[in-house]
Amino acid sequence: MSSTRALHLAARPEGLPKDSDFELRTRDDAALEDGQVRIAVRYLSIDPAMRVWMTEAKSYWPPVALGEVMRSAGIGEVLESRNDKFPVGTWVSGMTGVQETLVSDGKGMQRFDASALPHPGWALSLFGATGLTAYFGLIDIGKPKPGEVLVVSAAAGAVGSAVVQIGKALGMTVVGIAGGADKCRFVHEELGADAAIDYKNEDVSKALRQHCPDGVDVYFDNVGGDILDAVLKRLKMHARIVLCGGISQYNAGSGTRGPVNYLSLIAARGRMEGFVVIDYLHRAGEAIAAMTPWVQAGKLGSRLDVVDGMEHFPEALRRLYTGANFGKQLVKL
Repeated sequence: MSSTRALHLAARPEGLPKDSDFELRTRDDAALEDGQVRIAVRYLSIDPAMRVWMTEAKSYWPPVALGEVMRSAGIGEVLESRNDKFPVGTWVSGMTGVQETLVSDGKGMQRFDASALPHPGWALSLFGATGLTAYFGLIDIGKPKPGEVLVVSAAAGAVGSAVVQIGKALGMTVVGIAGGADKCRFVHEELGADAAIDYKNEDVSKALRQHCPDGVDVYFDNVGGDILDAVLKRLKMHARIVLCGGISQYNAGSGTRGPVNYLSLIAARGRMEGFVVIDYLHRAGEAIAAMTPWVQAGKLGSRLDVVDGMEHFPEALRRLYTGANFGKQLVKL
């Protein structure tokens, strides 16, 4: 009988997740029943929300229980099948968990043609939840208009880099905020942002006054904290703030704080709204259809940051919170 490995949540992390918060276990592979498939997981999506799933905090998904396989979206190939809808060799995407293989009845798994993508990982980035998050967050929540000023935090990250490019494709003036000269160069020169602010080495408030002298129409927020407060002071009338994430606060524990300058929304008659991409999954085809021409025209792409090996999953996860990742963080199995 063959076996497979899986990474289980061993402890609720305090601060940054540690290697010891996970336990690598081996189990025997179960025989398939009618209607089931065995999937070999090839790539895992590493997402900031994982840190929330590891706590007992109320969220849009229940916490990962101690001892359970760590939750993760992933893509893989069907190794063995007793389900006519998923023949051997089919590539699928879905919530695979952090494990080498899994048995599934196919529910929640989406087939895709890996050969049609520049890299299979695009099914987890631009044409996966990351791209849907960027597209629907900006389009449905941000209500962008050509000529408006868009500011994007974590602009060199997976979602942020897509938002920057979509904003430019829509004819907006885009200012990206990222950490470090290399990331800011990427945001400005490769993604096409009109300006990039280095929050690690610049005064963000002063830089926003320089690059957005008349204010901000749309802010796509991935980080929260001080950067959100700085943007709140620069809002135009009827500005929209898209609350996608708050990565600066995920490891803060009891020190988590909300925005200080939220009263600026009153004077600007502005709106700040959160969203979760799972509410838009049924509209995935709409987003992909809209983004595909931009990809074909060279206006929209995806940079992948791949770490090899399941044993390096904790390291890959920490890279999100330390800012070490560049683009969409994946783990290759």
